[in-house]
Amino acid sequence: MLYTALIFGLLSSFHCIGMCGPIAMMLPVDRSNPAKKVTQILSYHLGRISAYATIGFVFGMLGKGFFMAGMQQKMSVILGVLMILAILIPEKTFAQYNFSKPLFRLISQVKQALGNQFKKKTYRSLFTIGLLNGFLPCGMVYVALFGAIAMQSISFGMLYMVLFGLGTVPLMSAVVYLHSFISLPMRNRIQKVIPVVVVLIGVLFILRGLGLGIPYVSPATMSLFVQANPNCH
Repeated sequence: MLYTALIFGLLSSFHCIGMCGPIAMMLPVDRSNPAKKVTQILSYHLGRISAYATIGFVFGMLGKGFFMAGMQQKMSVILGVLMILAILIPEKTFAQYNFSKPLFRLISQVKQALGNQFKKKTYRSLFTIGLLNGFLPCGMVYVALFGAIAMQSISFGMLYMVLFGLGTVPLMSAVVYLHSFISLPMRNRIQKVIPVVVVLIGVLFILRGLGLGIPYVSPATMSLFVQANPNCH
């Protein structure tokens, strides 16, 4: 199931162009030194992926807790259903509820700190920009976190989010070089593919939880990463 993170990251990066693209385009990189520019962009991505890994660590612990409680199969089904509902329920329905209101002050502080880092041109500032960027609210990251929880492991939860982040790297890097490299109509067409992919991933998690005995897709036991019946001596 880890491969779904990479695929989802690659496709969701088309969404990221609209949300995080302006940040990437304004990165304080050295535009006169191509080699240095590449390493600076990588520092930015390293910061973003570090943020995703940290979030994956937290939600991986949550997933491990469900696994230890023997709820792994139920949670896989529930998370798959939540992925699908997140796509099927109209966005305006969610807009009626400000889920981030309790964190509004914290988010404002993150944005302020992010703005201050653009005044510098060091590797550390670029890493910090990526790190803070990774912690900003993002619907695609929220969906990826469902997958991190379903991994039922701290390490695999982190790895899931790291792979998600790596999937966004190619397109987000291209944005820095070519501000208008993809037309709006093309971007809109690709955006329509993202919900389909999320639904398919959700279905995979549901099948995985049902334990239908289908190799690699729906094994009889949830033992993809953790031995189902550990030997105790």
